[in-house]
Formats: sequence, C-alpha cells, structure tokens
Amino acid sequence: MKCILMVRIKSLIFISLFLPILVSAQKSLPTKSFDLGVGGASNQGTLSAAYIYDWSLGKKEKIIVGIGGRVTSYIGANQYYSTAPAKLTSGSTGPAVFFKENIIANIDTFLIAKPRVVAMNAMINLGYKVTQKISVGFNIDAIGFSVGYKTRGNYINGSQGQNVEAKPTVFNLLLVSDNDLGSLNSEFYGKYKLNETISLKAAFQFIFTEYTTEIPVQQFPEPNDRFRNKSSMFSAAVSFQLN
Repeated sequence: MKCILMVRIKSLIFISLFLPILVSAQKSLPTKSFDLGVGGASNQGTLSAAYIYDWSLGKKEKIIVGIGGRVTSYIGANQYYSTAPAKLTSGSTGPAVFFKENIIANIDTFLIAKPRVVAMNAMINLGYKVTQKISVGFNIDAIGFSVGYKTRGNYINGSQGQNVEAKPTVFNLLLVSDNDLGSLNSEFYGKYKLNETISLKAAFQFIFTEYTTEIPVQQFPEPNDRFRNKSSMFSAAVSFQLN
C-alpha cells in the first residue's frame, strides 16, 4: 500500500512541475480519447467514464502527459470505512504523514451495508509508448466532487453498534496519503491499440471513497465524522480515440 501511494505522490509532483512547460512547448494538437471502464473485487465494483487530452512529448513522442475529466461510480456491499483525517491516523498533517505509522488506537470503524458513491473529478495522466501499439501509464484524480444517497451505517468502535446516517463527502482533493479529501480514483494501466480508433486497457485500480456521518460518532482522541475506504481491484476498459 505504501509503495502504491509513493508512486502516486511522485507522479503528481512530476506532472505538477513539468506539465505546463512541456505542453506549451508542443506545436502538435493533443490526442482526444474517451474511455469506458469496469472494475471489480470481492463485494465491490466500479464503472467509469473519462474524457482525456494527451500530449506526446520528446523527440520520438513516446512520453505521454495528459489531463481530463473522469466520472467513477463505486458500488459495494458490507464495506468497512476507517477514520479518515491524517491528524488522527498519523498524529499530524502535511507530506510527512506518508512516512509515519498509523496510530491504531486513534482509528475507528464505520460499517456501511450498501455504499454508493459517484465521484466527478479532474484527472492527470502520465504514460509511455513502448511500441506503436502498446503503452503503459498511471492516472489519478486530482480535484472534484462526489454525490450519492444518504445511507445508514454502524459505528462499531466506541459506542458499539451505534447506527447513524451518513452521506458521501462532497469535496474531493488529492493531497498526500491520509491528507486526501473525499473520493479519488487512480490506475496503473497497460493499453493495446487495436486500430486507429479503438484500444483495450487493463489496469490495477486503487480507489478511495469517503463518507461523512451526520454527527461526529468518533470521540477519541477528538470528535470525527469522516471515514474512508481504500479499495484495490482490477479493471478493464475500451478507449476510443476521437481525433
């Protein structure tokens, strides 16, 4: 899990620093694509749709840097959501939380029988063309918002079995590790180009979904109403090139 998060952080830093320079230096128009994907694991799954602008960089145009928008619909059954804020899970905030061990005594659990979250986020894409037909890469949601029905769940630490209402956390923001807010999707992917229009993509998907309870059910070491589920699954998608 730490390895996955470290790659996410390094990729975000790289893109944030160099994307404006690299894109402005290119005279070629970006490649536009539309992806439709499905992911699955035990008792959970995702449906996603993404619209992406990719620029091919370098002398051989093998480096891919892109931006876009993605809608991810998450569905689960009997999922455990843990204390979300970094100041509770790690005892501090900021980039250093990545290197700190979780404080187990500060982490409580919220069980949701039927979580349903739809996250709409701006995303960042980074890839490399191995051949004319094969490419590999990484993408991640950066900022956006989530919607979903209110549901009830059981706070199973502290007040045993306390049943309260919760809804998806509205604002999504990529920061560092547990500093993240809301629901964010990311993928390590490989893509195979069937023809000039259609490609097939296989990916390892890592997704955060987050709920906020109607009242702060966790009281130690301080009141908390945010709980996060971290899910790993495999996904497949069809990518349509639009230009």
